[in-house]
Amino acid sequence: MKEFCAENHVQVARAIALGAGRIELCDNLAVGGTTPSYGVIEMVCQLAHEQGATVMTMIRPRGGDFCYDAVEKMMMLKDAKIAKDLASDGLVFGALTEDNWLDEDFLDQLMEEAGNRETVFHMAFDLIPRKRQFEALDWLIEHGFTRILMRGGIQGSAGDNAEWLKELIVYAAGRIEILIGGGVTRDNAESLMKELGITQVHGTRLFW
Repeated sequence: MKEFCAENHVQVARAIALGAGRIELCDNLAVGGTTPSYGVIEMVCQLAHEQGATVMTMIRPRGGDFCYDAVEKMMMLKDAKIAKDLASDGLVFGALTEDNWLDEDFLDQLMEEAGNRETVFHMAFDLIPRKRQFEALDWLIEHGFTRILMRGGIQGSAGDNAEWLKELIVYAAGRIEILIGGGVTRDNAESLMKELGITQVHGTRLFW
């Protein structure tokens, strides 16, 4: 599975034609992705579904850290509901406390709003201290997340962090999907999947 990270509708059809089976849809990639407009969500879902691909919509109100105040949390829950109503197949989100642990109560609220849609905990995972990442994996598994998107570290590409990623993948032991992103390209995607023993990658440069 190759997941194409799209900022709008423009390259979606081309990416699917070249082999993308899933789209992660977000705006503002320069800040790591935020929630796209509702018009974009609706159009990309329609376009992707016509070609047999699924769409994971980013739920994130701004760039910066992943510690959200009460108003931002209300916005995210509202965006999650609307993204579902616009036919998103899944939702992508993450939330942390000030000490970079999972914001457990809010994540539970987001999961409840997600309902039967796929749920992806995004690269905020990489900010969790490594000594607690196994514990975080267990929590996300126990609370029903579909997959985790990670690059294996705050710095460097997924390839640079391959040894740590291997440890996390072995620990996950198939209990949750692990999606690798960060510096994954058309040139290294296949070798990286083989090295890590995974079957899915994420990026903006997987096809050109």
